[in-house]
Amino acid sequence: MKKELLKGLTEEQIAKVKACKSHEELLALAKAEGIELTDEQLEVVNGGGCTSEPSSNEKCPKCGSKKTEWVWFPFVGYELTCTKCGHEWTKK
Repeated sequence: MKKELLKGLTEEQIAKVKACKSHEELLALAKAEGIELTDEQLEVVNGGGCTSEPSSNEKCPKCGSKKTEWVWFPFVGYELTCTKCGHEWTKK
């Protein structure tokens, strides 16, 4: 996960970011919180972010298992975790 894109945010702000359901909500949150987005963050929010959910057939690149869980992070994309081996990776 590109944690550097969340750098400088409090745990509370990160939780609010994770709860956003659209780019508009995310931009409104940044404005309300007085957060200045970096050029890289703005690029992700304005179209460089994830456009589709990972498929249910997503395989772990480490062990090949299809047993995965995922979480969407607006600035990052999908963070997937293999429930078999614990490997984590990000998919935009």
